[in-house]
Formats: sequence, structure tokens, C-alpha cells
Amino acid sequence: MEFFKIKKDIPFMRHALVFNAVSLITFLAAVFFLFSRGLHLSVEFTGGTVMEVSYSQPADLNRVRGVVAGLGFADVQIQNFGTARDVMIRLPVQKGVSAAQQSDKVLAALKADDAALSLRRTEFVGPQVGDELAADGLKALGMVVVGIMIYLAFRFEWKFAVAAIIANLHDVIIILGFFAFFQWEFSLAVLAAVLAVLGYSVNESVVIFDRIRENFRRYRKMNTVEIIDNAITSTISRTIITHGSTQIMVLSMLLFGGETLHYFALALTIGILFGIYSSVFVAAAIAMWLGIRREDLIKGAPKKDEDPNDPNAGATV
Repeated sequence: MEFFKIKKDIPFMRHALVFNAVSLITFLAAVFFLFSRGLHLSVEFTGGTVMEVSYSQPADLNRVRGVVAGLGFADVQIQNFGTARDVMIRLPVQKGVSAAQQSDKVLAALKADDAALSLRRTEFVGPQVGDELAADGLKALGMVVVGIMIYLAFRFEWKFAVAAIIANLHDVIIILGFFAFFQWEFSLAVLAAVLAVLGYSVNESVVIFDRIRENFRRYRKMNTVEIIDNAITSTISRTIITHGSTQIMVLSMLLFGGETLHYFALALTIGILFGIYSSVFVAAAIAMWLGIRREDLIKGAPKKDEDPNDPNAGATV
């Protein structure tokens, strides 16, 4: 399915150096902010108190947030779970204040606002649990990266695998850089979004790489640059349809999903936008600079000094 068909190939690779220079500057800025500011980690990673309360009628989350904020608590996560009457409250660790004191203080304030409220559960999440979650998150990220590299190396060739991983890690670091620069809260939901972006971005790279391989088989007289330009140009319509429809869904979560889904959708939005950029301009350009050739992808392909129109070219006995 195509919305439109471009008859003349767009010379993307002619400007590959400029595009990748912009990408490198953005990447280095993200790394700088990650080291200088760091991530604003949520309660899951830093530890804190988790409370579950139940109302007699659907809870007004904005009102609950106002009550808790009035007690001087910052970076509090408040969301529904199960039903609209059940609310989960995550309070960060406070020096000199125990988990019991925190929960009693919050519960008293909430009951003053609504006497019908009842406490279902309260527990303390220690910093060691947060450290374990962070370590598990890094392991998951590493396993995804290794899995993608193995998959691409088997499906295509190691040069494509290296190019795709560099492009995908570029997307991940830039997402983290945005969260570090603006000090947006980094939670488990955001980590899930980052992992989703890795898979989503590599899908776009695979589509372009597939078309490059197909073009190497189809167009024997084209050089590598022309092959890549044609592959990207011929998949533009598909890219617009796929990413456009996905972005509409993510945008609806960002605008109407409330505070619970806000940063999750924000991470996906950044990842989708930079995923398109990296798959088209970063991955393809790196593969080109690594020296991909027809011989890398097609067994029995004619060598450079052979005539591509020779029926016996590349044949083996």
C-alpha cells in the first residue's frame, strides 16, 4: 500500500555526512546531560513508601494529588489500580521520617478530606530493591541489544548488525538525554518504553535493509550509494503510513492518558521521531561507510572485475 510513489530517487546519501554530524552532536549533548544532571529516578528505583487506599466512590486523582502535595511531599506518584475507586500512592524516601510516619500523615490528611476512605495496604520499598530493579533493567537492555545484533547478523550481514545497533543505541541515549535535561521522572514504565523503542526502531532498519538486499539482486548496474538511495525512497510511503498511524496512537496516550501514561507516551514519541531519523540517515549511512557490497549479501554475485551481464559471472564449479 502506498499513498504516493516517488519516481526519482532522493539522494539521501549525498548528505549523509551532514545528517550524521547533526546526529553526533545531539548524541554527545545527550551523553553530557546524562553525566552532568543524571536521571530523575522514580520511587521504584530510589525506594519509598507504597500505599493503597480505597474510596467509596470513584476517586478524584487531582484532588488526592492536591492533598498530598499540601503535606510537602514532592515527586509523589498517584494513580488508579484495579478500579476507579482504588488509588496507589508512592511516596519517596524522606530523611529522618519512617515509612509508618509517612503513611500515617498521608492517611490522616486524606481521611480529613474524605472520611469514608480506607487503607488497604502499606509497605516500604527499600533502596536495595531499587538498585536491583535498575540492575535488572540494564540487563534487559543489554540482552535486547545482543539479541538484535545476533538476529541481524544471521539475517543480513555483520555490517548491517553493527549499523543497526549504533543507530538504535543512538535513539536510546537521546531519549535518556531528554529525560536528564528536563529532569522528567524516569520510571519502570519509561524503561519499558525505551525497550519498546529498540524493537520498533530495528523494525524500520530491517525494512530498509531488506530493500537494499533486494535492490542488489535487481539492479546490477547501480552502485552502493544508488542502491541505498533507491531503497530509502521506495519505502518512504510505507514509513509515513506506519510511523504516522503509530504516532497518532501514542499522541492520544500523551494527551488523554493522564499523568500515569504521560512520560511513557513521551518517551515513545521521542523514540519514534528519532527512530525514523536514525533508521534512514544513521543506520543506512553507517552500513555504507562500513563498505557493504553485493558480494556480502548475495552468494555467487559477480565481483567488481566481472561483467554483470555475463551469464557465467559469479558462477562456481
